[in-house]
Amino acid sequence: MDFSLAISALLMGVVEGLTEFLPISSTGHLILLGEAIGFRGPPGKTFEISIQLGAVLAVIWLFRATLIRIALGMWKRGSHEYYFALNLALAFLPAMVLGATLYKTVTELLYTPLVVALALIAGGVAIIAIERARPDPSIHSVPEIGPLAALLIGFGQALAMIPGTSRSGATIISALLVGVDRRTAAEFSFLLAIPTMIAATVFSLFKNRAELDFSAAGLIGIGFVAAFVVALVVVRWLMSVISRIGFTPFAYYRIALGLLILGWLAVR
Repeated sequence: MDFSLAISALLMGVVEGLTEFLPISSTGHLILLGEAIGFRGPPGKTFEISIQLGAVLAVIWLFRATLIRIALGMWKRGSHEYYFALNLALAFLPAMVLGATLYKTVTELLYTPLVVALALIAGGVAIIAIERARPDPSIHSVPEIGPLAALLIGFGQALAMIPGTSRSGATIISALLVGVDRRTAAEFSFLLAIPTMIAATVFSLFKNRAELDFSAAGLIGIGFVAAFVVALVVVRWLMSVISRIGFTPFAYYRIALGLLILGWLAVR
């Protein structure tokens, strides 16, 4: 295995793990890093799909007790587990429908550094505005969210099809707007990532099935493990501090990075 390629794969995996569950856009960061280091993985997005699975596996592991409880109790109508599963299903629905409909258009037209930069800045401004003007939280656990609020959060998540928007950022902002507290918004975003990212992975695998190439298994393995380990650390850290620090620091980072990219595009 080429050493420089291995380092590139490691960097891509680390960035995926760092950014997937923070409101700063993992897709945008991977596009930018790939451009900067000239990384080209196996055909058919095999590498990108695999490291994304590494990140979602970290969330499944961290929330395994909650997921087992939901799986066992969601069949009892009216239970907390029932409403938990219902909320996740409703929030997942818009992204599933719009993603399947607009996948080709979005990937062909919007996966550019310029779009990433503009989306980073717009999302950062939105986070700052919403953190300052959001209503006092009235929802303090996922089962309390309710069907309508869950669906509205789901439409927010669908905006993350635009690279640079951030799936977690869009869901968290939407949750804050409907009165969810910060910690519950983050938890719901992480759990919603599981069906959303698995469905996106399966869909992407199907769309790219003729091009998939696992010959570079070593590179894929490096990126997958890096994304899994780093995502474990990031999710644990964010859940422990988010009620205290809020989302504004991430917003300023988004704006600074977006402006830096625009400057880079202007002079290159």
